[in-house]
Parts: sequence; C-alpha cells; structure tokens
Amino acid sequence: MGKKIKKEVEPPPKDVFDPLTIESKKAATVVLMLNSPEEEILAKACEAIYKFALKGEENKATLLELGAVEPLTKLLTHEDKIVRRNATMIFGILASNNDVKKLLRELDVMNSVIAQLSPEEEVVIHEFASLCLANMSVEYTGKVQIFEHGGLEPLIRLLSSPDPDVKKNSIECIYNLVQDFQCRTALQELNAIPPMLELLKSEYPIIQLLALKTLNVITNDKESRIMLRENQGLDQLIKIIEAKELNDLHVEALAVVANCFEDMETMTLIQQSGGLKKFLSFAENSTIPDIQKNAAKAITKAAYEPENRKLFHELEVEKCLVTLLGSESDGPKIAASQAISAMSENSSSKDFFNTQGIPQLVQLLRSDNEEVREAAALALANLTTCNPVNANAAAEADGIDPLISILSSKRDGAVANAATVLTNMAMQEPLRTSIQSHDIMHALMGPLHSDNPVVQSKAALTVAATACDVEARAELKNCGGLEPLVELLYSKNDEVRRHASWAVMVCAGDELMAVEFCRLGALDILEEINLSVRRKNKFSEAAYNKLLNNNLSLKYSQIGYLSSSNIISDGFYDYGRINPGTKLLPLKELCFQEPSDQRAVLLINSKASDNFSSSPPSMDDKSSEMGYGRSISSSSSLRRASKEKTNFRFSAGFGSPTEEKAEPASGRNTAASRSAAKEKGPRKGRGKKEEEKLKEEEEILAVPKLTGESSDKEWFPPSDPDFCVYVYEVTKSILPITNIKEQIEALAKYVAEKMGGKISKEKLPDFGWELHISELKFQLKSNVIPIGYIKKGIFYHRALLFKALADKIGLGCSLVRGEYGRAWNEVKLQNESRKGATGGLPQPEVYIVDVMFHPGSLLRLQSREADLYRFL
Repeated sequence: MGKKIKKEVEPPPKDVFDPLTIESKKAATVVLMLNSPEEEILAKACEAIYKFALKGEENKATLLELGAVEPLTKLLTHEDKIVRRNATMIFGILASNNDVKKLLRELDVMNSVIAQLSPEEEVVIHEFASLCLANMSVEYTGKVQIFEHGGLEPLIRLLSSPDPDVKKNSIECIYNLVQDFQCRTALQELNAIPPMLELLKSEYPIIQLLALKTLNVITNDKESRIMLRENQGLDQLIKIIEAKELNDLHVEALAVVANCFEDMETMTLIQQSGGLKKFLSFAENSTIPDIQKNAAKAITKAAYEPENRKLFHELEVEKCLVTLLGSESDGPKIAASQAISAMSENSSSKDFFNTQGIPQLVQLLRSDNEEVREAAALALANLTTCNPVNANAAAEADGIDPLISILSSKRDGAVANAATVLTNMAMQEPLRTSIQSHDIMHALMGPLHSDNPVVQSKAALTVAATACDVEARAELKNCGGLEPLVELLYSKNDEVRRHASWAVMVCAGDELMAVEFCRLGALDILEEINLSVRRKNKFSEAAYNKLLNNNLSLKYSQIGYLSSSNIISDGFYDYGRINPGTKLLPLKELCFQEPSDQRAVLLINSKASDNFSSSPPSMDDKSSEMGYGRSISSSSSLRRASKEKTNFRFSAGFGSPTEEKAEPASGRNTAASRSAAKEKGPRKGRGKKEEEKLKEEEEILAVPKLTGESSDKEWFPPSDPDFCVYVYEVTKSILPITNIKEQIEALAKYVAEKMGGKISKEKLPDFGWELHISELKFQLKSNVIPIGYIKKGIFYHRALLFKALADKIGLGCSLVRGEYGRAWNEVKLQNESRKGATGGLPQPEVYIVDVMFHPGSLLRLQSREADLYRFL
C-alpha cells in the first residue's frame, strides 16, 4: 500500500461575496437597503420599517423625509410574495399620515394598492391594503382615485371576508366613499346591501356601527331603500332597536329607519308588522337624548307624506312628540318641534296640539338656545297658519312677547318663523291690537333691513297684517319703516316684491301715508314694476292704484279716468295728459312757474284764504286781482254774495294773514296788481280811489316776500272765491233735489251757465276760449288757473267742474279724458224699462252728461266710440 497523501483544500471562488450579517441602528441605512436587489434584504428592511412606523406619527414623518415612500411603492408589485406583503403592511400604517397620503396621490399608486385586494392574495395583504384605502378615502381626492381605479367592487367583495379586520377596513372605506353621490349610485348596481346587512350580525360592535352608518347614508336614495326592504333589512333594524343589549347601536339604527320612513310602502310594511307601534313606544320611553332626537327625525321625514301623517295620527304620535318636547336636552326638543311642524299639515293633529303642544312650544321660545327658539317658532308658524283657534292659544300662552323678542335674533330662520306667527295672529283684530301694544313696528325695523330675502318677505307681510289702522301706520312712519318698504320694492325676489307691494297697499290707505310713499319714489318703482310682464303682480298693481287713488291729480294725468269713488278734494289739479314714467310736478312748483304757452293747469280749491271770512264778498267789496304771491282781504257774507250772484276775484296766500308785516313784494307784482285794479275795479270818486290806493299799499306791505321770510312759512294753494260760491249755490239749490236724474240735469245746466252757456257745434270754433285762458294766465302770472276763474270753458273745463261739484254734493259720476281737449262725465242710472235677467231690480246703465251743446241731456252709452263721436 502506498503512503497516504493529504488532500489540499480548494480556495473559494474569487467572484463570490462572503455572507455578511449587518446590524443597523439607523433608519436611513435601512431605507437605503430598499434599493437592494436581494429579496431577503428587502423583506427584512420592510419588516424593520414596518415596526419603526408602528411606533408613532413622528417616525412616519421621518420615513417620509428619508425618502422611503417612493422605493416602497415599487415593492408593491415585487415578484416575491413576502416583500410584497411587507411593503403593503407599511403602506397600511403610513397612509394615516397626511403628507404621506398627499405623496401617494402624486405617485399614483392606487392601482397597485387595489391589486392587493385580489382573491389570490393572502388575508394579511387584504387587511393592510384595505387599511391603506380606508386611510386614503378620508379625503375627497383619495375617494375619486379609488373609485376611478375600480376599488369599490373588490371592497364590497371583502365584506364577506372571514377576517374581521378586513371587514372593518372595507366597510370603513366604503362608508367614506358613499359620501359621494356617484359612489352611491355604483353601490346599488353592485348589490352591496345584502353583505352590509350580514355585517349587522357581526360580534364586533365597530363593524355593526360602521355598517349602520353606511346604510344611513345610502338609504337617502329611494333605490337603496327599496333594496333594503326587499332584503328584509327592516326586520333586522327593528330587532336591533328592540334589543336592550344593543343600545349602543340604537341611535344609528333609528337613523336608518328614519330614512326608510320616507317611503309609503315601507311605512305600510312596518305598520302591518307592528313595528311602527313598537318604534313609537320605544321613542317615547327612551331617556337617551340621541335616540329621542333620531326618533323625532324619523317621524319628521315620514310626516311629509299625507298618508304617513294619517298613520301616525291613528297611532297618536302627537303624544310622543309632546313628551319629547319636555326632554332635558336641546336636541330632542329641536327634532320634536320639527316633527310637530311636519305633522301640523294634518288638520286633526293641528287640533290636538291646541291644548297640548302649543303651551310647551311657547315656553321653548324663551330658551337660551337659538336653534331651539327657531324650531319652536317654526312649529308655531305651521300650527297657526289658517287656524285662528291655535293663534288664540299661542297668544293665551303669552307667546306675543317672546315672538317679538325673536325678531331681533341673529338666526334668520328664527326671525322669519316668528314673523309668520305674528302675521297669523294679526289676522284677528283683538290679537292685532295686543301685538301693536308690544311696539311691533319698532321690532320689525331690523328684519326689514335684513339681507335675507326670506326675512324681508316675512317682515313685509307682518307689516301688511299689523298696519291696519291709523295709529299703527303712524308708528311705522315714525320708526322709519316706510323707507325700507320702498327699498324692498326694488328686490329681485318675487315674493319679497309681492309682500312689499302688499304692505305699501295697506299703508297707503291714509292719504298722508300715500303722499309720503310717493315722495319716497314708491309710485315710480311700482309703475316700473307693472310695466314688466315678469315682475308685476296683483299686489303691485293694487298698491299702485291705491297710491294713485290718494293722488288723484297724478291718476287723472296718467290714466285719464276718475271713477265715482275717486272724490276730488281741494288741491286737485288737472295738469293734462302725461306719459308713463313722466314725473308730475307738485302744485307749489307749478304755481311759482312763469306763464307759458303750455296747457293751463286747472285747480280745484274750495278753501278760502285765511284772509277771507267764511263768506265771499259782494261786488262792492271786490278787491283787485293779484299774482300768486299776494293776499287780499275781504269781509262780506257768503249768503249775500250768492244771492247777488257775484263772482269775486282770485287771491292766493303764502302764509297766515295774521303774521307781522314783511318787506314789500317785488315791483313787478305790485305794478301788475295796480294795473289790474285800474282795469277791473269799478269807477268811484277821486276820494274813494285814493282810499282804495292807500288800502292796497297797506295790503302789499303786509304780504311776505316770495323768498326770504316766506321760505320758512307754510304754503297754501291759490284760493278760488268763485268756486266757493259755486259750491254754496249747488249745495243750496241742487242738493235738496231728490230725483238723481233731475239733480244731474240741473247740475249740467248750472255748469254750462258758469262756463259760457250753451254752444252749438257750428259756433264752437268762434267761442274764443283760448284767448280767455291766455288772458287769465297773464293776469294771474301763472299757468295755474283756479276753475272758478274760467268763464269760457269747453269740454275738459266743464267736465272737471261738473265732477268737482258733483263730488261736493255726493252725486256719483266719473270723469273721462278723451283726445283733442275732449273730456266728459259718465253717470249710472236705473232704467226701469230694463229689468234684470231674473226679473229682479232694474239694471243700472251708463249715460254721458252733456254740458256743452244741450246742457242737461243724457245719452245712454252703448258703443263708446260711436256714441262719443256722435255726442262730442
């Protein structure tokens, strides 16, 4: 045998790296290892980073700063299962950090995360991938990305996972996603209701709670409610409510039931199964505020349907709601008040709350919680609408004072509701008087100035309801309430404009108020509104007509018609026709204008100047004519003047005749008056003339200037002594006539006599009335001519005089303006030969009164155009 030779050991290959065990205490080092090509190193690095991230938010932020997120996203699709699993676990933890979520959205890793939800992956990957999506779905952009990358379907599938963590993360993510309407629609198509209902049987309360929260959101849609009902979901919900040990789920279960109550079919199903009665009993007996609140909300939602209200009333839901009003917490009080508001649409329920409910609601009006006050006011608003008994009940419960206090609330809803209740109360006069005694007009100033259209509308309506007498309207004016009402007429909101017009119409019942509204521009804006087909309404038209009826001068100028109910009063003037939108100058301004070639302004004024006694003068006491800046004194009796059939001359006062003497008026007017006295005065002896001259100079000195001292003194319209005589004579001789037709004939003849007598159509061109009017303008130095001064008048002069005198003696007639200086009067008379359709009282017919060609004759009006052509 040969000798053994020792075998030499071969050295290791030069290109193989010897195994090295590294222990690192720095996160940065481990992050660098994420770029290693070795699966084992990647797996261990991921495991270390996962443990590091679990320790807190600061560590997550550190990993973000070290740049760990981007290499980790690449590992989500790694071939090695362990590497992929560990990377997914890290993202499940890291995604709770907002900055990490933002970076993940930018890196667009949603596809990679959703891919981990595939059935082939293990449960651990499902758990952390769904956790990552749940964290990402908190923000809107994350929701969008999950939905757009098809994440909803695998999440629904995972609701049936055997692992509770996977179920919890999946339902939480779905809950976040369904906040968006688009996701809810897709959820219905994916048949998600059955697996969600299965989660209600889970032994984990958090899963049950998330499932109920999700059902609460999706059952806002009718299709989901139908699916819930078809899958017997209502039975499960009722069982949860009945189970005392599940009291932590009762609030959310009630919220889902509340949504389901909106469907009549669901209500019927619950009622037939006895679940509705159980529900109401549960709500009434519960002491948990959130349960009480959700139960009341469920009733509110259901009560919007008439059939549901009927079902509730049969089950005496009103008692339950009254009980909830007495809850110690504000939430149930608010919800119960809202439910009462909804139930008040049922008349029987409305009657029930008259004695039980309204007193409690009035008490809630005094709550420190503004939301409670708003809800209570809403309930009272609905209960008192079209129900005088409930309005009385609210007043008897001392509700007026707190309601008026709420008008100063910062919550617009509370203010609007309180105003509605006060409006409903004000429909009854005793309550309206009580409301007015609480300084309601002052309290409404804030709401009238509100920027909220609903508050503006309700406040204006309250003004319309409460400003029904002179005292209330005066208070409104003194509080400065007219200006905001006029401002509301400019509103673009139809209801605000309508209610503001209503308020203006009510307030314009007083002439002084109507004048003030016109001064503030209400008439102009109402005219503009009524010219618009879209903006006008019945109240704007009524308000406009009401203002015009208290401003007959403007009405006649614009419309050219005064009805028998439009009584001409002193100060009325006929300016002539004006176009819509044209402003009518006030009488005072017209009086101060110089005479021109424009149409004469006809004035009606039976008030004698204070310089006159109650009787007009005789011819012997006639004073000289003067311009409108002068005052003339006279002292004869009206009775003597009427007997002597005298016509005394014009005077106009710009102040009280008892005022101290002022500086002489301008020389122009003085000269004019002297000239007039020379031309018109009767011839007397020289001594008499000197005496009259001295007297005239004293009177001129006694008249204030047109400017200066007179600017602060009260202005009076020019007086018309002749018209005063007309009124006296007509009152004495025509008023006593008992036959209306004879009265009309007598008055027509009287008017014709004072205006130049009977005129034939052929001689009308030679009548010379234009020259007469021009002379009056020159003599009076103004375009304004009192009607009594006109001795040669044609159609429109005579028609106006007839209307003015007829109104003085209560003889009903209208005044109609025609074309080309025409105007006429229309009267209604009973025609005994024309009985009513049923053989009753004679039907009144319209007649035109002739005061020109055949004074006193009447023409029955059949066809206005044909008859007027023949008559005029």
